[in-house]
Amino acid sequence: MSRVNLGVNLGGIAMKNPVTTASGTFGFGPEYADYVDLNKLGAIVVKGTTLEPRLGNPTPRIVETPGGMLNAIGLQNPGVDRLISDTLPYLKAYDTPVIVNIAGNSLEDYAEIAGRLDKAQGVAGLEVNISCPNVKKGGLQFGTVPEMAYEAIKAVRDNTKLPVIAKLSPNVTSITDMAEAVAKAGADAIALINTLLGMAIDIRTRKPILGNVVGGLSGPAVKPVAVRMVWQVAQAVNLPILGIGGIMTAEDAIEFILAGATAVAIGTANFVNPRATMDVAEGIENYCLDNGIEDITQLVGAAWKKA
Repeated sequence: MSRVNLGVNLGGIAMKNPVTTASGTFGFGPEYADYVDLNKLGAIVVKGTTLEPRLGNPTPRIVETPGGMLNAIGLQNPGVDRLISDTLPYLKAYDTPVIVNIAGNSLEDYAEIAGRLDKAQGVAGLEVNISCPNVKKGGLQFGTVPEMAYEAIKAVRDNTKLPVIAKLSPNVTSITDMAEAVAKAGADAIALINTLLGMAIDIRTRKPILGNVVGGLSGPAVKPVAVRMVWQVAQAVNLPILGIGGIMTAEDAIEFILAGATAVAIGTANFVNPRATMDVAEGIENYCLDNGIEDITQLVGAAWKKA
């Protein structure tokens, strides 16, 4: 039995420790089961799921960059019905909450997916990816306009009793305006941040490398931006935060927690070190022991509560 209480509550989702996986970097769970004891994770956030199956974007889809990577996968996934029939029964064998990341191209998509997952067995909560184009509004992303973000989260909230985590895009003018909009719509927690927009050009061919031209930048390069946004939102909105963005070590994770995150998600680090989640969880516990912290929640927002 640990001498430190690492348990946290993320908007109604009880986690045995504050470490989970960032959507799209851990597959649906089985892919990492040979490297990680899934029972030891605070939660599993599965790959982004849409109403219908998606093949994703043209290749190349991934480019390594200094301090990170660009990806433009395009939400390739088998669709929500296959997730319910194939993935959830497999994950039910583990004593770990399953959070399903959902995405849609319309309010109707979000409402329908939320409704189907609300009736499914083995879902602890929904993480709503609003960095998606609203096809009925000329492709403008739900996550870049407070009013549209409000509508997307409200569509989910109205169709499920499950905890709703709004995953916010950093590609906005004011992250606090976005956080306040999703809080008003009924979000139970906020995930910060999704990827930053970036691109890379091959100087030999003189063409963009990614098939989709632009992609999402993740990894250590985005960490300072993510920490800043967590710091701002934690003081603006009274909701628990899931901190995401370039967390490679326990020290990185603790920085997010001190900024105001209740829990953290490990993403790009999983590609470098398949056991990154375990190393981070262990490191957080050791930090608490070394510093006389009996309960991890003592550290949440401690940097600004002391400031």
